[in-house]
Amino acid sequence: MMQNWEHFPHKADMGIRGIGPTREAAFEGAALALTGVITDPTEVIPAQKVSMTCQAPDDELLLVDWLNALVYEMATRKMLFGRFEVHINGHSLQATAWGEPVEVTRHRPAVEVKGATYTELSLKQDEQGRWIAQCVVDV
Repeated sequence: MMQNWEHFPHKADMGIRGIGPTREAAFEGAALALTGVITDPTEVIPAQKVSMTCQAPDDELLLVDWLNALVYEMATRKMLFGRFEVHINGHSLQATAWGEPVEVTRHRPAVEVKGATYTELSLKQDEQGRWIAQCVVDV
């Protein structure tokens, strides 16, 4: 199975990118990339479910709102998420994230993500028809 996320270099922060056949899959990949900044997403057990909703005036701002909602949930619940299901209708997003409480000795969090930014913010389709959702996150 092809990895649907990656990181890209940025001066002091970290670029995240989600890639998929749909906008939803790209948003899910961006969420995995967000987790990947902190820890290996495959090490996060999807034990607890958290639902989220976001609305924004356009798709790019919706991506930032979605990622910042995840940052908020991680911080307030002291959790990491490793599985995501996103549904987008217009510029409204409904999502479920599955994860578990942070275990420092097992997850070995590398950094704390403070938030998604508008830097290098983009949501577009490439020449192969894949959706690419990206931005830089403040760490």
